Amino acid sequence: MEGLAVIRASRPSIFCSLPGLGGDSQRRPLSDGFLRLPASSSNVADNPKLLSNSASFHHPISAVNVSAQASLTADFPALSELNLKEKRINGEEKPDNIVWHESSICRCDRQQLLQQKGCVIWITGLSGSGKSTVACALSKALFERGKLTYTLDGDNVRHGLNRDLTFKADDRTENIRRIGEVAKLFADVGVICIASLISPYRRDRDACRSLLPDGDFVEVFMDVPLSVCESRDPKGLYKLARAGKIKGFTGIDDPYEAPLNCEVVLKHTGDDVSCSPRQMAENIISYLQSKGYLEG
Repeated sequence: MEGLAVIRASRPSIFCSLPGLGGDSQRRPLSDGFLRLPASSSNVADNPKLLSNSASFHHPISAVNVSAQASLTADFPALSELNLKEKRINGEEKPDNIVWHESSICRCDRQQLLQQKGCVIWITGLSGSGKSTVACALSKALFERGKLTYTLDGDNVRHGLNRDLTFKADDRTENIRRIGEVAKLFADVGVICIASLISPYRRDRDACRSLLPDGDFVEVFMDVPLSVCESRDPKGLYKLARAGKIKGFTGIDDPYEAPLNCEVVLKHTGDDVSCSPRQMAENIISYLQSKGYLEG
């Protein structure tokens, strides 16, 4: 529309607090939902129709634009740039306009449907301790019992969700945080989520534990000596770390902090039967049964 700037609002009518509009400074609704501003005084003077429609505009156009923006953002918070800025809450940046929406289906409904209780089985230990092998055995054993599981393997997750992360300290923390958040979602669905990754630092594992209700985070420690893990060396990583080709490798030049109060300890004894992946999986299942996680 020549000579006019038109601002469409998302509601049928908007309110404006511009002094000079409608002859006073009160908030007044514009009946058609549009705010029409003259583009320049010369255009108005050249067009009698525009002049009659704009007689009440007594402020410079720049001032009107500023006031109009202030009024619109006051009435429509979603339009305000302030709502797009982030602030820190408990050390984390969160947008102002994010609101939690409750689902009509609760966790107990989903658990009743699956006839099991959602939880996170967090298997931690050195590289080569058998985490992934036990995770696979556990998933299979539970599947045979008719229980739904999903495994988040540390290497697998780095192929997709966490492929942008390195093995530096900050990225390792972020890697675990993301997996913890995903595992929480699985548990909320009612799935038994098995997370299998080194996760060497207690603070990171404790942070994941804090995401879940009490008891729903089951920490499983693969208590296998470094010498045994290194003798296995399924990926050849210890050899590379010893040669200095890998820096910051857990157990060699970066520490592993063993759990202090984990729910399940799978200790390496050297016995082929008690240390078999299947038997270790059965030990975890026994714990789950005792806590009622295999019931709806």
